[in-house]
Amino acid sequence: MQPARPEQPPHLRDCFAVLPDTPEGQATAGRPAASGAAFDTAFVTASGEQHSLPVDEDGTPGQVFRHPSGRPWVIVRSRLRRVSDAQRGADAVVVIGPAPVPDLARDLAAARDNAGLHHRLARRLPGVHHVISRMGGETWVRGTASGLRRVYATDGPFPLASDRPAVLAHLTGAALDDTALALRLLDFLPHPLSGRPLWRGLTETDPAHALVLRADGTRATRRWWHAPEAELPMAEGAARLGDALDRSVRAHVSGRARVSCELSGGFDSTSLAFLTRRAGPADLSLLTVASRESHAEDETWALRAAELARAERPAGLSHEIVPGDEVPLFYAGVSEILAAPADLPGDEPQPGASGRARVRMLLGLAAARGSECHITGYGGDELFMALPSVAGDLLPRHPLAAWNRIGAVRHQLGWPLAATARALVGRGSFRAWLADAVTDEALPTSRTPQLSWSVRQSLPPWLTADARDLVREAFRAAAADAEPLAPRPGRHLDLDTLRMGARHFQAMEEYGLGLGLPVAAPMYADHVIEATLAVRLTDRIDPARYKPLLAEAVRGIVPAPLLERTTKDHMGSDTVQGLVRHAAELRRLWEPGTSRLAALGLVDPARLDALAADPYSPLHTRYSIDSTVACEMWLRATGTPAAHREALTP
Repeated sequence: MQPARPEQPPHLRDCFAVLPDTPEGQATAGRPAASGAAFDTAFVTASGEQHSLPVDEDGTPGQVFRHPSGRPWVIVRSRLRRVSDAQRGADAVVVIGPAPVPDLARDLAAARDNAGLHHRLARRLPGVHHVISRMGGETWVRGTASGLRRVYATDGPFPLASDRPAVLAHLTGAALDDTALALRLLDFLPHPLSGRPLWRGLTETDPAHALVLRADGTRATRRWWHAPEAELPMAEGAARLGDALDRSVRAHVSGRARVSCELSGGFDSTSLAFLTRRAGPADLSLLTVASRESHAEDETWALRAAELARAERPAGLSHEIVPGDEVPLFYAGVSEILAAPADLPGDEPQPGASGRARVRMLLGLAAARGSECHITGYGGDELFMALPSVAGDLLPRHPLAAWNRIGAVRHQLGWPLAATARALVGRGSFRAWLADAVTDEALPTSRTPQLSWSVRQSLPPWLTADARDLVREAFRAAAADAEPLAPRPGRHLDLDTLRMGARHFQAMEEYGLGLGLPVAAPMYADHVIEATLAVRLTDRIDPARYKPLLAEAVRGIVPAPLLERTTKDHMGSDTVQGLVRHAAELRRLWEPGTSRLAALGLVDPARLDALAADPYSPLHTRYSIDSTVACEMWLRATGTPAAHREALTP
């Protein structure tokens, strides 16, 4: 009788692994990792049938797909995602996504090679998917262009691959990477540093590329996605975007009778609420979290949207508003990680960890209403609120249009005229920007024009000298040979911002996973991104209109009065009040001898404790503690200080 295995964290219960066709690959499937957890012995010891459904000890169903030799090829453990597959001789394809995929056998038969198969599926499939294929002796593994679905592999010959770096770390006993952890202390981690996993010996595949695993044990990458040129006029682009949004929403809600939508009152969530209503679930719950701020407008617009939706079709629609004073503030429950460390997304620290209690409250409400899928508007700001640097790309061909759009932002933010002109014409190379992207100096205020490849950051004062050295050296090393995501700064920033948002949204999915509730962001679907980026910048960016492309895409679906909104609420007061009310909880993280970050020599806990004790300190307006808090919480969820010190020992 085998000893009982420890229960794995929720994020390890929904994952896949791709194994080489070797005895070592087969052994890995059932090998206990250094942490004491195995991936799933049941997968290997189950019957040899390709579609057998073994069940792990935690009740999570799984599937095993095999090499022609009979050894495990792909092991999928999925609580919420749908797994589809097809096989034709030695060729095979597995698709993991929000809904079953019909006609995969036809796609496999029509494709001449992996590249053709992935191209065909990329054009056909709405929503977000992982695609794993085997043709001609090669295995291709890819996620999504947005990075919402990513792919990782172990270094060395005959690599293992997975959608979760934590899975590979568990299987191989990989050590933490201290530099990668120090980089996560920044508010914004740009390309290519954002793709550095938290464990040594692992590599993240660029989202625009597929990981190629060859039979001889070598690996490569092949590009499968290219951003479109921005050349479509508004009318054509809006029609494409509307169709892409509709298909993406339907991919998530198909076959589900009860669905919930986060209806904040903002433009993005309102659009998705009406698209979801149109998709036809029998029961739709609209959930609104009210603001504590008296001047906030979101609740008014949410009420108006619900009334108009009810007027169109009252049956099967409900709307619930959570009073603002019942909503957890930011930083609520941060010290709960001391008692329940496994209850946290485990692939990497997420800056949104400070809002963990808020997210869990909302998703818990959706789950309690019986929702089978929760739709959110995440991704809308990244897609439809183009940053000023994007408008700067107009300068070579449309200088007046570029200056008109940047001038509007300049007046709004108080950018000096001369500084704005210098920033616009002197954006420099990506490598030069990256080498100088972090500094010890306190940067000027928001009056500094931001028109380059991304934002320049000042290192927080609580980072130790060692942490600063690690961060600066990582940026310098990356700048030596880094390539931007696009030749122009604005398009590069478009793509990098989308990837960052998708990476952060994964935390929402993780919290939903713990509740058994799929959480979706249809705007991160590749077809939606492609439709948006294909529109001419002069149409996509209009200083006189708020999110004009989205407004035109949903015109006729969203009632006209709701398309007139030109404002956006913010939650600044909830952050300040959270710092005040939960100061004691924050200080618990930095008590002497308890901080994991301090044990690794990355932060000064005394400075963080002093900052937590003074929630009105001017430092809070210049630096955010969210990334630091997230890293501390993540470390506590992944092991003990002694384990981390040992892991960071070369």
